[in-house]
Amino acid sequence: MPDRLTPEQRHRCMSHIRSKNTKPELKVRQWLWQHGYRYRLNVKGVPGKPDIVMRKYRTAIFVNGCFWHGHNVKFPDVETHGRASGITEPMENSPCCKIPNTNREFWVNKIRRNQARDEQNYKILQENGWQVIVLWECQLAKSKIDFVMRNVEILLHDYFIATFSSHSKRYLPPDIEIPIAAEPPVGYEP
Repeated sequence: MPDRLTPEQRHRCMSHIRSKNTKPELKVRQWLWQHGYRYRLNVKGVPGKPDIVMRKYRTAIFVNGCFWHGHNVKFPDVETHGRASGITEPMENSPCCKIPNTNREFWVNKIRRNQARDEQNYKILQENGWQVIVLWECQLAKSKIDFVMRNVEILLHDYFIATFSSHSKRYLPPDIEIPIAAEPPVGYEP
């Protein structure tokens, strides 16, 4: 199907697509804030500059657009097939990510680069002890968002417990009895 827009119109439309404060990202941030979670946005010092960084939980959350990051799209391996073969057809296509037929080679290469960069960033974060959570635009529909975010909440708590419970040892002095708040006070005279 030919493109209905002129190249100038298409350029103007594409230039208005934002990388920050997208609707899916705002939904996630709103849910987290309403449920008492605090976070930082687009922290430059963290590899990949995640959309949401939760330092307390040592977690980076990426809210990816299905099209820009090729959700469920698998391409043939470049090393196996070679660049010169001109393969621009994905091995698996996704219902939420349709690669345009116009300028197809450009879009395939762009999505491949985005996927490779994402995988590299996730790997660096995980090697440095960070939990990486990737949320896709299609998962954040109104009917699915509560279920998805409850799963994120479980991941946050599980990772927090696993990370910090083994490192923190409670120190109790050997011969000191610690009073319990429910016990009656001993030795206090008004």
